[in-house]
Amino acid sequence: MWISKYRSVLDNGRGHSVVVDLPPSDGGEDTGATALELAVMALAGCVTTIFKKVAEKRKLEYAGLEVEIEAEKGEKTVERCRARLTIKTNASKEEVEKTLRLTENICPVGILFEQAGVKTEWEIQVEAP
Repeated sequence: MWISKYRSVLDNGRGHSVVVDLPPSDGGEDTGATALELAVMALAGCVTTIFKKVAEKRKLEYAGLEVEIEAEKGEKTVERCRARLTIKTNASKEEVEKTLRLTENICPVGILFEQAGVKTEWEIQVEAP
């Protein structure tokens, strides 16, 4: 639902909502992320969620997980993403890499990005818990 200027409130029909807006440099009031930023945030959220599901099946335990994504915007939209997955685990980096590859194969938002031609380059950092 449009609120004012460039601010809107988006609702998922299950009682959850989020505000989108533009920064002041684009005429907005900066009361929320832009829709494009929200899309990149959704990719990070999808990866953390699906990674957890895959890790549980593979019995890969971890004490912390963080996904940071830096999106490169071209003329119209995101063209490439650089992502870092930082995980606190006793598992090997190879186990984490395999879990991330399996995650990428089934992450719905990641699949949307891939189908749109947006490549995501991953860096994995494994830390002791």
